Parts: sequence; structure tokens; C-alpha cells
Amino acid sequence: MITDQRRYMSSLRSTRRILRRVAAPAIGSALAIGVSVTIATPAAASGSYTGRAFVHGAGAVSDDFDDEGVTNVTTHRNSNVACLWQTILWANGYLPSSGVDGVFGDQTDAATRNFQRDKGLSADGSAGRNSWTKAGDKLVQHDNQNGWLYVVYHGATGSRSPYGSHQFVLQRSPDGNYRFYPPQGSGPYWAAYNSRTC
Repeated sequence: MITDQRRYMSSLRSTRRILRRVAAPAIGSALAIGVSVTIATPAAASGSYTGRAFVHGAGAVSDDFDDEGVTNVTTHRNSNVACLWQTILWANGYLPSSGVDGVFGDQTDAATRNFQRDKGLSADGSAGRNSWTKAGDKLVQHDNQNGWLYVVYHGATGSRSPYGSHQFVLQRSPDGNYRFYPPQGSGPYWAAYNSRTC
């Protein structure tokens, strides 16, 4: 019975791959001859207040983080959003650069609680709307190149942390999605809720 289930799952995966390969040319052909085709949008990011798959902004950058979703030890634990949050913690002196790995573990939970306490928030260890809003107060736009906004996150000054204070660069694409450069000097990485590449 287990072997039959494995064969069925393998067959199902193969069928899905074939359908994906066939779907793109079929949609393109349909559009070329003027047939109206409805294309499904990407699945909403669970835990994101906006339902978007990326950290997103519009208008002034100062409020771009005000409606971001949740990242914690259970939600978006392994993601680029967790990596961006860790980079914010690093910039404010709550986390060493070695702690920026895209995995929201115990060290990130403790650093988040310290950040929240210092900002007068409920120290629950979950980076949600209030935590993102406080962090977003440090965003400053520095340039606009063909619709790409170059934004600097200015970390806390006079931090009591042994990690000091720092800043890092983010970019907002013309469609509003954010990417960022973590302290290790790599990147940029898209600030995605559903994937981890940092």
C-alpha cells in the first residue's frame, strides 16, 4: 500500500510539472489571439496583513513597514522576512551579524523581546505590526533611480549593546516590493514571506 501511495504521489508530481510546462505557452497563445484569460495571482502570504508575498511599500517610505506581517518562532520562521527582521535587530544593536541567517530561533526571539521592551511594546517575541511600525521609523529614502527607491535603515545610536549600531541599505522596486542587503555584505535578497535565500 505504501508503494502504491508513493507511485501515485510521484505520478502526481510528474503530471504537475508537465502541466506547468504546457500552461505558459498555452496562455501566451491565447493572449496572442485575443482570448481573455484570467491568471491567478500568487498565493497570499500567510501571516501577512496585506496578503502580499513580499514586504511592500507605496508613497512615502516612512510608513512602508506599518502594515507588515508576522515573523516569529512559528510563523515565517525560515524566510527572508525573518532575515530582514534580524538585520533590523542587528542595526539596532540587539543581534550580532552572525545571528542574521533567516531562521527565527531562540536568539532572535530574545533579541525581539529586548527590542520590544525598549520600544514600549508588549514583549511577546513576535515581530508583528507594532514591531514593524517602530522599526520603520528608521527608514530614510536617499535616492530614486528610474522608480527604484534606495532607502537606508539608520540603526539606533548610543546603543548599550556590545554589537553597536549600524545601518543598511534597502531597495524598493517600482512595483513596491522590497529587497535588502544584510550585514554579511551579500544580497540583495527579496524580502519574501514564503522563501529563504539569505
